[in-house]
Amino acid sequence: MAEEFVKIEPEALADNVFEAIGTGWMLVTAGTRESYNTMTASWGTMGVLWNKRICICYVRPSRHTYGFMEKNGLFSLSFFEEKHRGILNYCGSHSGRDVDKARETGLRAVEPVNGAVTFEQARMALICRKIYYQDLDPSHFLADEIEDNYGGSDYHRFYIGEVQACLVRR
Repeated sequence: MAEEFVKIEPEALADNVFEAIGTGWMLVTAGTRESYNTMTASWGTMGVLWNKRICICYVRPSRHTYGFMEKNGLFSLSFFEEKHRGILNYCGSHSGRDVDKARETGLRAVEPVNGAVTFEQARMALICRKIYYQDLDPSHFLADEIEDNYGGSDYHRFYIGEVQACLVRR
């Protein structure tokens, strides 16, 4: 039987967020256990804003996950051990419009907080309530090389989520 998630305070996390997000990657997931989508991301932020513990994730409008983010009030950021790198690679290179990512990778969805999906294989999950969103505006880029990430279109929308639960494996 799989280990259970344990809820901890976000301040108790030992992870280096630059490594966890930028090197380790994460799955951004929105929807319900019956209907959700997930995508791999290596861009994100954790911190404090408006006196709230927050996470920020970035989703392009062209991604299938975008519609799920728009329709749902909660999203999760799920982090995995390196042995699951193949899952992250697959979920970052295949669209949920075309394939069932869970079936293809063996991901097992769980809903540890009512209305938020994460995965049994995750080592850590942050469950977030959307509190703000904004579309990136290329006219505000101050460094020319930022545009290299876009090719002139499909700019990300970012979502700020208040951390509702920080879950780790015991």
